[in-house]
Amino acid sequence: MPTSRSSKIKVGITIGDPAGIGPLIALLAVKRLAGQAVFTLMGDRRVLIRAARAAKIRLPGANYLDLPNADLRDFKFGDLRASHGRASLEYLDAALALLKAGQIDCLVTCPVSKEAINRSGVKFFGHTEYLAKATKSRDIVMMLLNDKIRFSLLTRHLPLKDVCANLKPALIKRDLCNTVSGLQKFFALKRPRLIICGVNPHASDNGVIGQEERSILLPAIKELNRKFGRQLIFGPQSADIAIARTAQGQFDCAVASYHDQALIALKLTGFDRGVNLTLGLPFVRTSPLHGTAFDIAGKPGLANPASLVAAIELAIKCTLNRKNA
Repeated sequence: MPTSRSSKIKVGITIGDPAGIGPLIALLAVKRLAGQAVFTLMGDRRVLIRAARAAKIRLPGANYLDLPNADLRDFKFGDLRASHGRASLEYLDAALALLKAGQIDCLVTCPVSKEAINRSGVKFFGHTEYLAKATKSRDIVMMLLNDKIRFSLLTRHLPLKDVCANLKPALIKRDLCNTVSGLQKFFALKRPRLIICGVNPHASDNGVIGQEERSILLPAIKELNRKFGRQLIFGPQSADIAIARTAQGQFDCAVASYHDQALIALKLTGFDRGVNLTLGLPFVRTSPLHGTAFDIAGKPGLANPASLVAAIELAIKCTLNRKNA
């Protein structure tokens, strides 16, 4: 792969599941953002050519790391195959190698199918967990955002029945510290203001509807504010109020106790511009806030690259802020 001498940020993009929406939206996003960065697309070039032909577009100007590993026997966009799950992980591993070699500055990942990867024999919970393990990064935080609101998550892909058992004081304090650090480093916010969403309805009404706010969240908040020497963390407050206040600009980030507490609000306030940003990795990694969209992957007229465009724009911005910090 040629090494660019451009001073622009070098963005690596994995195409995700070859049969998903990733190949096409990657091409559309790079075409839309031409000139804003140096792009390297990682995936099976044969699939990208098929996606371009289906959409009646040309391959945009970019570096292409061709990994011809997709199963093209009776290939159809929208098919769920274990072999494509394996292929999508190989794109991710190639990206990690380029990051380590300094050939790309940041990583944007198109959607993969957890089901396809698990069918291939690899136990896979998501990009976030996979990248954390590959880079030996222990303090990972999932930040989800759009143009109106930011969230960080205290728990990620867990059954709802397991959420409270996983809200450990050490985990909460670690994630809150990493959220503050991420906002400072990636968004140039010197004194970010966070508000914690309660786990229970009405943030438990002072213990009437549960004890997690009073026994777990509040002590962690008080301890960290003492550590910071100022009040940066507020709450816990009823999730609906905390989210509304954050959307109004009173806080820089809301901290959700569980996955859908954040996702529902994000998709209601800006589905097309939603982005996933992983804090705690040795590089900036973002992704669009949607899945493989197998149901429309073979229908180019329905493909919308807006979320991926937002993810790439955020990766560039955060990488620049990180370099200038």
